[in-house]
Amino acid sequence: MKDITPVADGWELRLPDRGSVPAQVPGCVHTDLMAAGVIPDPYLDRNETEVAWVGRADWTYETALPRLDGPGHERTDLVFDGLDTVAEVRLGGRVLGTTRNMHRGYRFDVTGRPDATGGTPLAVAFTSAYTEAERVRALVGDRPNAYPEPFQYLRKMACSFGWDWGPTLVTAGIWKQVRVERWSTARLARVIPLATIDAGTGRVEARIDLERTPSGTARPLTVRLRVGDTVTETTAAPGTDHLTVACDVPDARLWWPRGYGEQPLYDCEVTVLDGADPLDAWQRRIGFRTVELDTAPDAHGSAFTLVVNGTALFARGVNWIPDDVFPSRIDARRYRTRLEQAVDAGVDLVRVWGGGIYESDDFYDACDELGLLVWQDFLFACAAYPEEQPLRAEVEAEARENVARLAPHPSLVLWNGNNENLWGFRDWEWEPELATDSWGEGYYLGVLPRIVAETDPTRPYWPGSPWSGSWQHHPNDPDHGTAHSWDVWNRTDYTEYRDSVPRFVAEFGWQAPPAYATVRRAIGDEPLAPDSPGMLHHQKAGDGNGKLERGLARHFPVPADFDTWHYLTQVNQARAVATGVEHWRSHWPRCAGTIVWQLNDCWPVTSWAAIDGDGRPKPLHHELKRLYADRLLTFQERDGALVLAVVNQAGQGWSGAVLLRRVSVDGEVLAEARVPFTAAARTVADLPVPEQLRPAAGSTTQLLTADADADADADAGSGADGLRAYWFPARDKDFAYPRPRWDLELAVRGDGAGGPEGAAPAVEITVTARTLLRDLLLQADRLGPAATADRGLTTLLPGERATITVHGWPHPTAEAATAALHTVNAAVER
Repeated sequence: MKDITPVADGWELRLPDRGSVPAQVPGCVHTDLMAAGVIPDPYLDRNETEVAWVGRADWTYETALPRLDGPGHERTDLVFDGLDTVAEVRLGGRVLGTTRNMHRGYRFDVTGRPDATGGTPLAVAFTSAYTEAERVRALVGDRPNAYPEPFQYLRKMACSFGWDWGPTLVTAGIWKQVRVERWSTARLARVIPLATIDAGTGRVEARIDLERTPSGTARPLTVRLRVGDTVTETTAAPGTDHLTVACDVPDARLWWPRGYGEQPLYDCEVTVLDGADPLDAWQRRIGFRTVELDTAPDAHGSAFTLVVNGTALFARGVNWIPDDVFPSRIDARRYRTRLEQAVDAGVDLVRVWGGGIYESDDFYDACDELGLLVWQDFLFACAAYPEEQPLRAEVEAEARENVARLAPHPSLVLWNGNNENLWGFRDWEWEPELATDSWGEGYYLGVLPRIVAETDPTRPYWPGSPWSGSWQHHPNDPDHGTAHSWDVWNRTDYTEYRDSVPRFVAEFGWQAPPAYATVRRAIGDEPLAPDSPGMLHHQKAGDGNGKLERGLARHFPVPADFDTWHYLTQVNQARAVATGVEHWRSHWPRCAGTIVWQLNDCWPVTSWAAIDGDGRPKPLHHELKRLYADRLLTFQERDGALVLAVVNQAGQGWSGAVLLRRVSVDGEVLAEARVPFTAAARTVADLPVPEQLRPAAGSTTQLLTADADADADADAGSGADGLRAYWFPARDKDFAYPRPRWDLELAVRGDGAGGPEGAAPAVEITVTARTLLRDLLLQADRLGPAATADRGLTTLLPGERATITVHGWPHPTAEAATAALHTVNAAVER
């Protein structure tokens, strides 16, 4: 059987003219230098600028190979799962090879070279990514991109060169595992299990590549495929290196996205044997499901609808960026935590964005288990990419390796060619600048779809996002394919999301700063202000603060202090995303999905994320729970009339009565009606609002509410903790909010169960409104850095109450709770 020896210990990082420091493998230069005290944490204050030199230096990792125990083998390989990025590998002073791609692995035949007793010197010398990028740019010619750094000239995580939410920290290092593999006769070089299902019978066709030693070439081998309890075998004749083994699984259970069914997974194992002796084995978990992409023409243009197991979905999505600029720090637990936060927000689709990495199998394993669909970009973003050598061969090798690696995962449902490059060619003045130069079109419309069709034909491919399906339409045509909505954030007001109904909104979003505790950990400015030096350094978007301020000014008075600014920007982010999601969900099935930009952050920064760089949820995260719930009430205008859209994405019908009330600002019910409704499974029902219930346009003293129970066939009138929609006819800065008044009760419950590990007992804070309270928010992290709350923005009518459960607050007091509560009422108080 194949013998594997990790090469993880004894590594040192040689500094330019400064000796060496201990190194961690996997790891990177920056994390090793931080651990040694050579550089400060670049995430804090403005330290990023102090460590810029690291990305422009060359570095060498050195160790000695460990002792290789056990019997001898015919072949010895040195395997690197990931090198970042431009490297020369030397063993015992001899060059084994060079690398220039972070997104693929490397295998070197070192048979006979390492001493079996250990001690053979191993060195990996990294050239600065800038040096290589500038060399390739000089070779192939300059190309436009959206940022000033040369990221498109080498196959490396683009956002390590900085983005409008990320720092410029250009990494180098051995970012994945290293090992010595010793084997004889044959090994499994590649296994691609293509899982399909028809009439209840699952079928796995395992496409297998063998690598043989010279003695193994002349021998017949047995290849065994096991899926669950079903086993099949075939013979690989002498000299055969490529074969397919098929296995049928009767009564196979379907894998479903979360909210649609269960996620059964089957063990899939391939073993190659020489007679009865196993030589090598490969094991993953797979799932049986069908996936199609419906792009059929219709009365509105052409669709973009994911269909899983024959069921058309409205995708409730978030965009995913690398969770750390130093991705070697992201382990399975961190992936799981972040993805469970997505599930907690009602998400059922995660788009892995094209300026990052193909994530580790830990990410996709968690998605398989949690029922999160994965839309996977190929790694091209916001730039014209040369198609000449040496890049073209690297792109093809990288794509083949990663399509094969990710094929087992049932959560992966779509391959997407690029992020915004087709759009950029047409709209960002690239076309005249490029003239006849290559820019990536050949990848997106040629190379990549061919590789997907050859390697993984069980999944659909789409050339890019945004993309309308062909050059016959503008790439960002909302009536065809996918659309990105950024003009609203960049130029107008979030109410303008309601002006269009794209077929699928793959990117849109609104900024807000991180949680207060995250700001205070990362930024030492005194006094802290939106434009203090550290805050500005942690705002990477062009005119980002200006856009935040203009976005606030359309709805609120100018904030009087940092705390008010911080709270209102959080409110505005949640309001903006809610405006878009509610509008687009109400137009299902014409609009078949929203993917909010973005779920997560890679460092502490003001950004579009719902979860900040320290892992703390913003109010947007809590708002997504409401927006992405199976059932949603939302007021929408249709041809000048007001309707209540009853959105039912559940698998069962929903019927009952909704209670509509026109209410004065002091809580008096001025008019009300119970309106019956029926919304079949996965449909939207529009209920016209009777004229007498609609407040006068621009009224500053009246509002409209709608209440219903989320349970099927239940009566209306569920109160503040049921399903409720609000319609305020005036903007906040004009509305006559009363001075906020409430009663507060505090109770300590239980032993902390349900909270973070080792947390203090849960604290229940019950707020009873004595006036209308708009967007009441408890900022739990102001009670303590580890404190979390179970709800976000909450609007209460007079007399209503809400209970907020806080975990991780060891010394609760009513005074501290009151100080951490904010309302729009107080923020706009004149």
